[in-house]
Parts: sequence; structure tokens; C-alpha cells
Amino acid sequence: MSQGSNFVDYVKICCRSGKGGAGSAHLHRDKMTSTGGPDGGDGGRGGHIVLRGNGQFWTLLHLKYRKHIIASDGGVGSSATSSGKFGKDEYLEVPLGTIARDAETGEVLFEITEDGQTKILIPGGRGGLGNWHFKTSTLQTPRFAQPGEPGKEQWVVLELKVLADVGLVGFPNAGKSTLLSVVSAAKPEIADYPFTTIVPNLGIVSYRANKSFVMADIPGIIEGASKGKGLGYRFLRHIERNSVLLFMVPADTNRTIGEEYAILKHELLEYNPELMQKPHVLAVTKSDMLDEELMAEIRKDIPANIPSVFISSVAQKGLTELKDMLWEAIGAEPSSSPQK
Repeated sequence: MSQGSNFVDYVKICCRSGKGGAGSAHLHRDKMTSTGGPDGGDGGRGGHIVLRGNGQFWTLLHLKYRKHIIASDGGVGSSATSSGKFGKDEYLEVPLGTIARDAETGEVLFEITEDGQTKILIPGGRGGLGNWHFKTSTLQTPRFAQPGEPGKEQWVVLELKVLADVGLVGFPNAGKSTLLSVVSAAKPEIADYPFTTIVPNLGIVSYRANKSFVMADIPGIIEGASKGKGLGYRFLRHIERNSVLLFMVPADTNRTIGEEYAILKHELLEYNPELMQKPHVLAVTKSDMLDEELMAEIRKDIPANIPSVFISSVAQKGLTELKDMLWEAIGAEPSSSPQK
């Protein structure tokens, strides 16, 4: 099975939390007492549905075929003010960067960003109070107790947004997968046709003095992606989580470098203006075919306000300089206004 079929970044599941147990209406009785007071215990809470962040997970594949998640009910209260046991919570392990939404309204409920972080997705029903809670000076022997609250059933959408330090942005076949395969141990599928990458690939890039950062090869953007054209929205969603955007434009583009960079920026701006506040770096790829004279001509067309470098992944050219630029950008503060 290929990585493409293993990578799932969207699942819709029906969750039902457990109902709370009923409180007990028991009255104390033993061989010495025939008319004792109330001693009915509380019912137990119903089981929660809980999301838990797991840094070892990279996909929602394990939840793709679990369409119904059901937590157990709470136990009923008993005599001697003994409470019923809590229903067992259902824990769903999810990768970091997972967002939970209400499937009907689209409202974001919360997100999971840290390993071990837990959030209650659907709370279990509260247990009912036992009759001893209702004893008063005028009501010495209440013969009633509360029923438990029902559990809650809700359809929920889980979306994964890849968490990485550097996100690669470029049209299909711009050399993003090749760069990732050269600077990290990742082994993305690479071929000379558009849309080879149909899912994000992650790689850890080694840097100086045992430092490292995470790079994400995000599938290629096409003009109109921000309006949902092609595979647009699914791809752009992953860019939101990266702290630095590395724009990659091939030296053999049919447009000028400046034109292609402007189109890429426009797609991001249309999708989410906040993306333009992230640090940007521009890499001119496949530059092993350029001589100094051609590079000088291309430099004239590169916007002056963005760090840029000529690289060739195949010829291992400019990669150290690129890593230096990216490391500096990762440590930079986000700009207060969108880059022009």
C-alpha cells in the first residue's frame, strides 16, 4: 500500500457518550433498624469520548473505518451512599495538528497540538443524585432520586493540518519532492509529471551542531486552488500550520520568476491573508542548467524584499545556503503586516 493510500487527513465519525447512572432511592435497613433514613448513592458519570494527541501518529487512517464511537454508561447508585462506577471513557489517539469540528455547523471545537494533550470531545451524562441529597427537616425519608443524564450523540469531523517548521509551496513539478528527498531521510514518490505528490510528505532536515527542523512537502498548488479548483482546499489547509513558507520556482518556468511567485502568493492570500504574515524564502530550483549570466538576468526579476537562493537538488547546489536562510527565518518573529 502506498503512502498516498495510507494518508488520511479527514474523517467524519458519529460519537455517543455514555448516559449517567441513576441515583438510588434506598432507605437504610438492617436487623437493628427498620425505619432508617435515606442512604441511596449517586449514579456514576457516563463515559466521555476523549481525543488524545500522539506524536507517533501522522495520519487519521486508524479512524477511517470507525464510523461509530460509543462510550459505556455509568453504573447506578446503591445503598450505604455507594456511588455507581463511572462509564469507561473512549480515548481516540490522533496526530498533532488535529482539529475537531461540529459536522453540522462547521464550528471548530478545539485542536490538539501537543503530545499527550487530552480534550473531551463529547462529555458523558452526569450521574443522578441519590435520595440522601434530598433529606430535609420536613422530608426525613425521601423515596425518590434523580435519574442519570442521557449521553450525547453527535457527528464530528476530524481534520489534520500538518505541523512543520517549513512548508514547501510551488506549482506541481517544481522540485519540492526532490529537495525533500535530498535534504532529509524522507522518500517521497518522484516522477516527471504534475501532481506526483498527492499527500503531504514530512522530513527531518539535519542542520549545524545537531540541530534539525521539520520540512513538509505540500502538494502542488495550481491557479484557482483557493477557490477549490483541483485539489485546492485540501492542500492549502496544510500550509496554515507551517511557520516558514519556502516558495519554489523552477528555472525553466514558462513565466518569469516574479510572475510565478506572484501567482503563488495570490493563491495563499485569497485562501487566508494571515499566511502572508509568515516568513517567506524563495528558492529558484533546477538552477544547475544556469550560467552566471542567466542567473544575473533572473535576479533582476526577483522581488527585493524576500531572501532568495539558487539551488539544484540533483547537483547539491546552494543547499547549505538554503538551510541557513530557513533556520534564520524559523527563528524570526512573524511580520506585523502582510508581505507585499
